[in-house]
Amino acid sequence: MTVSDPLVAAPIVDPNLAAPFGSIESYAAAVAELRAAALAYYQSADPLMDDAAYDALLARVTATETARPEWKVTGSPTETVAAGVPIGGDVPHSSPMLGLDNVFGEEALRKWAARLDRLLGRPAAGYTVEPKIDGLAIAARYVDGRLTLVATRGDGVAGENVTRIARRAAGLPERLAEPVTLEVRGEVYMTETDFAAANELRIGAGEPAFAHPRSAAAGTLRADQRAYDAPLSFLAYAVQGMPDVTHSAAMAELERLGVATTLGCPAGMTVCTTIDEALAAVERIGELRGALGFGVDGAVVKADQPADRDAAGSSSRAPRWGISYKFPVDTRTTTLLGIEVQVGRTGVITPVAVLEPVVISGVTVVSATLHNFGDLVRRNVRVGDTVFVRRAGDVIPEITGAKLDERPVDSVPFEPPEHCPRCGGGIDRSQKRWRCVQGRVCGARQTLAYFATRDAMDIEHLGDKIIDQLVAAGLVADPADLFDLDVPTLVRLERMGEVSAGKLVASIQGAKDRPLSKVLTALGMRMAGRAMCRRLAAEFGTVTALLEASVADLQRVEGVGPERAVTIAAELADYRAVIEKLIARGVNTTEPRTGPAEPGLPLRKPDGSPMRVVVTGAVPGLTNRTDANDAVERLGGKASGSVSAKTDLVVVGDGAGSKAAKAEELGIRIMPAEEFAALL
Repeated sequence: MTVSDPLVAAPIVDPNLAAPFGSIESYAAAVAELRAAALAYYQSADPLMDDAAYDALLARVTATETARPEWKVTGSPTETVAAGVPIGGDVPHSSPMLGLDNVFGEEALRKWAARLDRLLGRPAAGYTVEPKIDGLAIAARYVDGRLTLVATRGDGVAGENVTRIARRAAGLPERLAEPVTLEVRGEVYMTETDFAAANELRIGAGEPAFAHPRSAAAGTLRADQRAYDAPLSFLAYAVQGMPDVTHSAAMAELERLGVATTLGCPAGMTVCTTIDEALAAVERIGELRGALGFGVDGAVVKADQPADRDAAGSSSRAPRWGISYKFPVDTRTTTLLGIEVQVGRTGVITPVAVLEPVVISGVTVVSATLHNFGDLVRRNVRVGDTVFVRRAGDVIPEITGAKLDERPVDSVPFEPPEHCPRCGGGIDRSQKRWRCVQGRVCGARQTLAYFATRDAMDIEHLGDKIIDQLVAAGLVADPADLFDLDVPTLVRLERMGEVSAGKLVASIQGAKDRPLSKVLTALGMRMAGRAMCRRLAAEFGTVTALLEASVADLQRVEGVGPERAVTIAAELADYRAVIEKLIARGVNTTEPRTGPAEPGLPLRKPDGSPMRVVVTGAVPGLTNRTDANDAVERLGGKASGSVSAKTDLVVVGDGAGSKAAKAEELGIRIMPAEEFAALL
């Protein structure tokens, strides 16, 4: 490959400016890289290349084949599904599952529409415009209304059988509303909420975090033997087996049968008469992109009428009656100010990039994940570099690389730590995510600090400096040791008088009366946040009953699936010694039982189930999001962080942002913050 022909593409794709490769060797190398990226995209949870880079490289290959057709290889990525790599499976499709060609701007979309009109010999009789979900395409077969088989797209001719995992996807029902036989095609994906839960499950199982919602969905769908069930979602984009109706009517019928489609999401589906209306609809999806709650990398424009689709036909790669309008990845440049090494409570060691603040998709980004030390080396970034930063999946700030031609001459590669930055102990490098060999012991200070927070045991006067002295002096090794402290012991600490020591002892002893839910929260168990700890305490009542609970017993609690149950059971076993020490020191380990009046709480539905409530903006009397979520649950509701069609109520206070607008758009009931405060 010549120096003038780098494979690395610009972060923001503009295929109209794509330059042909200058040599056949560069072209062949690009084809090989596209095929490797396609193989990883379809068969791995760790893609080699993001969509924007893939599109940019494919654009250069396309430009090269146009300029030098004699170089074109058999099965070129420009002509075949999945770049021609062998990714098929053992489930033949009833008809080919084709991809969509891409356009990247208004002019290109108008050219596509003009070509469609020429194919039809007349103007197209209308279009539909809907968001392009960043997920994995599947075909789901229903026989007599029952889901019988789900297969990936594979090579378009045959795919893998992923029925067992796909059954879990929200929006893909086990049974339809009527006993009809048909095939639904659509995207399995992860919402932002799915992605957060999936990473919690994955890290809880000792595996490295997923880097991106799309790769997380793809990896989950294929992981038949994985020890945990990460959440998935589904949206349909096509159906076979229905009478010839418009695409919009077919999607409406699927919704009626119980299958999720884009009709039910905030961006929705727009039926347009002209290409001007279609362009306006595409622009609207682009504006809503960051507030949808899931990854959208473009908009799909289709001929709505079946006659138009039949007349236009398809190529070997894609239908001629549909096109994908790809949005540019919002990638910005900024300076990498530093690389910090953080150690979590469980001992996980992670490099984090500290950035000169930069606004990306309306969000000010000051730091970005580097995932692990191997990832840091692969991205080849150094302190002082001008780096490309984007929000992966419009969610997670991520560094994609550096401007190497602007690298300071005195820059040096980052040196990973030889010892744990927090305790100085050894580092376990056997997995991608490095860990301190001492695990939680390394994080004793953080464990104690979390134990004392307001959301946990709410121990006043126990600040970081005092905790540091207690640990350094060997007086406290775990939370239970706090309850052994007395005034004579504490006054030996630096700058600790008898009055201060007395106040701290009183605060610690007063914490003994906290309910079980607070004690469980304070322990900081994996996969058991504040809401989950409240549910566990309410279900079992006493810590003794909880410790004796089996994995099956734990699954009776709302939100506890098999994998979470296994993790919580393991955490309880790990914390048993500390819990027994707490019991011996007189700490309360029971939860007050809720009286029979609970169904009458203001945030309960008529059937007694909790309303799903989102709080956005400031609420009088509440200082932070945690207070707001606690208030929702005290009033009988279920707190949520995102607005969707499933939301029952949105509380709106001063400073509310896009969530309030989204609630109005979806027609969800809105309650002023003052009214909510009055309920408390």
